[in-house]
Amino acid sequence: MPVVVVESPAKAKTINKYLGDDYTVLASYGHVRDLPSKDGSVDPEQGFAMEWEVASDSKKHLKAIADALKDDPDLILATDPDREGEAISWHLQEALQKRRALKKDSKVRRVTFNAITKDAVTRAMAEPRDVDMELVEAYLARRALDYLVGFTLSPVLWRKLPGAKSAGRVQSVCLRLVVEREMEIEAFRPREYWSVKAILETPRGQSFEARLVSLGGKKLDRYDLPNQAEAGLAVQAVASRALSVTQVEAKPTSRNPAPPFMTSTLQQEASRKFGFGAKQTMAAAQRLYEAGHITYMRTDGIDMAPEAVQAARAAITDRFGANYTPSSPRIYKNKAKNAQEAHECIRPTDMTKSADEIRLSEEDQRKLYDLIWKRTIASQMEAARMERTTVTIASDDRQVELRATGQVVLFDGFLKVYEEGRDDAAEDEDGKRLPQISEGDALSPAKGALAADFAKAAGEGDAVIEDDSASGEMKRADAALLSRDGAVLGQQHFTQPPPRYTEASLVKRMEELGIGRPSTYASILDTIQARGYVTKDKGRLIPEDKGRLVIAFLVNYFRRYLEYDYTAKLETELDEVSAGEQHYQDVLERFWRDFSAAVAETSELRITDVLEKINEVLEPHLFPPKPDGSDPRLCPKCGAGRLSMRTARSGGAFIGCSNYPECRYTRPFGPPSDEAEDGTADLDDKMLGVDPDSSEPVYLRNGRFGWYVQLGEVTEENKKPPRASLPKMWTPETMDLDKALRLLHLPRLVGQHPDDGEPIEANFGRYGPYVKHGRIYANLPDEEEVFTVGMNRAVELIAEKAAKRGGRGATAAPLKELGEHPTEGGPVNVMNGRYGPYVKWEKVNATLPKDLDPQDITMERAVELIAEKQAKGGKKKKTTTRAKKKA
Repeated sequence: MPVVVVESPAKAKTINKYLGDDYTVLASYGHVRDLPSKDGSVDPEQGFAMEWEVASDSKKHLKAIADALKDDPDLILATDPDREGEAISWHLQEALQKRRALKKDSKVRRVTFNAITKDAVTRAMAEPRDVDMELVEAYLARRALDYLVGFTLSPVLWRKLPGAKSAGRVQSVCLRLVVEREMEIEAFRPREYWSVKAILETPRGQSFEARLVSLGGKKLDRYDLPNQAEAGLAVQAVASRALSVTQVEAKPTSRNPAPPFMTSTLQQEASRKFGFGAKQTMAAAQRLYEAGHITYMRTDGIDMAPEAVQAARAAITDRFGANYTPSSPRIYKNKAKNAQEAHECIRPTDMTKSADEIRLSEEDQRKLYDLIWKRTIASQMEAARMERTTVTIASDDRQVELRATGQVVLFDGFLKVYEEGRDDAAEDEDGKRLPQISEGDALSPAKGALAADFAKAAGEGDAVIEDDSASGEMKRADAALLSRDGAVLGQQHFTQPPPRYTEASLVKRMEELGIGRPSTYASILDTIQARGYVTKDKGRLIPEDKGRLVIAFLVNYFRRYLEYDYTAKLETELDEVSAGEQHYQDVLERFWRDFSAAVAETSELRITDVLEKINEVLEPHLFPPKPDGSDPRLCPKCGAGRLSMRTARSGGAFIGCSNYPECRYTRPFGPPSDEAEDGTADLDDKMLGVDPDSSEPVYLRNGRFGWYVQLGEVTEENKKPPRASLPKMWTPETMDLDKALRLLHLPRLVGQHPDDGEPIEANFGRYGPYVKHGRIYANLPDEEEVFTVGMNRAVELIAEKAAKRGGRGATAAPLKELGEHPTEGGPVNVMNGRYGPYVKWEKVNATLPKDLDPQDITMERAVELIAEKQAKGGKKKKTTTRAKKKA
């Protein structure tokens, strides 16, 4: 029986149904070989020779394929129909030849199919070919480029920018987009403008909304009402005039459906409609493809096979009627430059089956299939036909002109099934319905109709303005102006900064710039978030400070390789390799010659020079202008030193004074917080008094992790004097010697527990005040109780906490939840164990030092303990995967 090899067991199971017992279908479980994660895996001196190794997890799968070939040496490579799939087939053939599992007379054939259906698989098996070496060479070039950039640039980052993780050929360009958008937002200065609208009533008693478009015979542009005074005059002008309809214009219009999905548009629409990340979308699409429900999901193509078009048209006629089916099929022109990625669009394999008619247990798959089915069916449906009405209203003297627009759907067409989403949907005036209106109709104000809008504007923290026509006086306000009859409203607006990217809009932007390819978008977005360079908040991508640092460094010293045009040009050259128009080694040679020279130039850079350059680049972010015009980089403590970015030995960065060690002022990396503006900087290093017991001075200081008190100075004999952080509820301004000494004498011994004689202590932790007995920590509701709680109260709280833990065999609750591991992912918790408290992450359990209070441990300290445990023999997690959601 010929041996058929595919990537995944799910795909193998589906194909096996169609091929039957005449074939042995096995899975390679992805790439069987990769470049080892070490220096020298790609050798530019030897024609970019690559050293491949079989992954340990792949060895058993490769052995299973080799064993099957002993019975029948006929090998059919049926991996995915793209560059990656071609590369997997090549790797399999090479690895099997190296094992001598393929003999001289062995027949090796390559087959591809765009959908896992019986017809597609049967046709593919009848049309075998050889492995396409041009596609393989394009893969080799891409893999070598990514390796050379990553393994050459990342060590430069580590040496010159402590705390930086890595850089990547496409990853860093993508990160640059996010960082530059954030800098645009920070540099944005809003501009005020006003608009005026009125609610008017027809002679038949129906009301509608119109906006002011002309004043004093002049057409109004966006900023022609720049302030409250101008807007007030406009409101008064509209409210004081009789208005009538001067023109009613109705125009027929139509709207065509969007084309079927390709990879990028599927990711964008799934993000808009369901909030799916790119990785989540591709995982669900992969399972749908492997189950035979949709065509291949990595494609730049939007064209559809002729038989699929006919099937879609038949399904439309059957479900919705002939009037929803156009007289001729819709043809969509493929925009992709790269022919090898431009397969057929993403569509259902069976057009007759909606999401309700196929059994899908997972919600993600059901939603995504429904989206794909609706978009595909809609793409072949009749256009929607509308009538767009524009009504012009004016005063008799033509000093005031208003306009209302509306739309009536005459025939819904494709809208019956599907409407494309938008990234930042604005209010669509054209979508409003208008009442019956005729030229010459006299219009009256709909009294009080805008009161709710006005109340809303005033309720957003702004004052109220009223135009009192009788007295002619204006009462000042900032957000809205309402005419006395409540029918005319002037509203204040401010221009808005560009929005932060969502995953959908970032993919769209990368696609526009020609950066990356369908198969890479999801992994790129995942990488910049996993590295901690970008976080996602409410679906928006926000650059972290470490991401800003990396981009500031790369833009200054490797600008060419972060330019969008350069990256897009390199992608085009890789496409030309896949088309046989260039040789991959020539592309690599040109790239490496210039890139290696740029890396060599950085060897002479001093870290201080690098940091000062980054200070200049990030100055608008780190040191924004002060309202009083003073120097934002002047140290607020000593008044002489200049603030600049510093790197810590442990990695990361902070802002410090150039007069160190004479001036010890520091603040966290990033823009100054409110405390730097409210005068608390003067309290840093303040001497609160002298401890009567030790005669040592007590200082109030502000460090990288916040305010703290310290007993004595740092000396050679006393390198770590006693310190205590200020609780969240205590402010620097209220600190005195008594409070400081109370903190420095913590933990406070409450007494011995009456049951076992063990001590009960009170202290502050990261989450507030608590009492501790053995391994039990019970929160105190009031911070003052740390200093006043008595034995009875403490025993009661501890007993309540112990009761909440449950009986034997219950899952132990964490003493403290620290959140997700910053680099590897997965929850990091502080747990109570048989031998004391410990940090738990995945299968690594790291015992806490005896002098470390579990409530005081930070994520940074926890990661250090985990790393130490791993270095002593703990197992490190190889990959980060999320558990599948249950239906």
